[in-house]
Amino acid sequence: MRRLLIPETIVEPRGAGLGLRRTLLGPLLSMEPTAVDFLEVAPENWIGVGGRFGRQFRQLAERYPVVLHGLSLDIGGPDPIDTELVRSVKALAAEIGAAFYSEHLTYCAAGGHLYDLLPIPFTEEAVHYVAARVRQVQDIMGRPLVLENASYYAQPHSDMSEAQFISAVLAESDCELLLDVNNIYVNAINHCYDPLDFLDSLPLERTRYIHIAGHYDEAEDLKVDTHGTAVIDPVWALLEQAYRRLGPLPTLLERDFNLPPLAELLQEVARVRQLQGAALAGPQAAARA
Repeated sequence: MRRLLIPETIVEPRGAGLGLRRTLLGPLLSMEPTAVDFLEVAPENWIGVGGRFGRQFRQLAERYPVVLHGLSLDIGGPDPIDTELVRSVKALAAEIGAAFYSEHLTYCAAGGHLYDLLPIPFTEEAVHYVAARVRQVQDIMGRPLVLENASYYAQPHSDMSEAQFISAVLAESDCELLLDVNNIYVNAINHCYDPLDFLDSLPLERTRYIHIAGHYDEAEDLKVDTHGTAVIDPVWALLEQAYRRLGPLPTLLERDFNLPPLAELLQEVARVRQLQGAALAGPQAAARA
C-alpha cells in the first residue's frame, strides 16, 4: 500500500517536547527558547481561537515545531466520522505547519460525546471497521494518521491480544504509531503482562513519536492514566528501553492538570533529553543515564 506524502514545507519535530496548555502560554513565551524542542496541542482547543490566546498560540507556533494530538476524532465509534472536524484540523495544520495529526485508538462518542476514551473490542471485525475510518481521515488529511496505544481498564471483548489488534489496524490502514510509554506501563500493571514483551510485540518500525507522562496509583494493582503527576522511575526505565529499540525518537511530556511551575516541567523535559543523548552515545552511556 502506498504511503501518503507529507508536504516538504513542514518542519519535523525532534528532541524533547511539551504539551501546550493555556495556562502555560505566558510562561512558555517568557522561557529560554531552547528549553523545549517542540510543542503538542489538542487541535479542538485552538481551531478558530482568536484574541489574546490566539495571538500567543501563533507566536509559539512561529517559534517551535507544533504537532497536533486530537481528543475527539472517535476513530472506533459507531457515529460517522466528523469530516468537518477533520477538515478544520487539516486547515489548522496547514496554517501552523504541523508535521502530523495523532489521535487515540479508542472511541469517545455514541449518539453524542462521552467525554472519555473507551476501548475498542480486539476483534477482526473491529480491525476492518477502524482501518476503513482511518483511511477516510487520511484521504482528507492527505497524510498518515498517527494512532496512540491507549490505556484501558476493562475490555468489552477480545479475539486477539491488544498488541495484535494495534498491529492489525496499523497494517490494514497504513497509518503510524504514537508510542505512549506510560500507557504501556499502566496497562501492564492493570492487565498483568510484561511491558517489555508488549513493547517488542508492537510494529515499532511504524513509530512516529513517543509520549511519556505520570499516572495515579489507585492501588498496587490499579494505575490510572491521569497525566496529573510527575513521571515515575519505572516509566523512565521503559522509555530508555524504547530508545534502545528505536533510537531517540521525538518524545513529548504530557501534563494535563495539577500543573507545577514550568521550571519543574522543564526538569522532566531535560531528563528526556538526557536519555536521548545517552541513547545516541551508545548502550554503555544509556545504562549510566
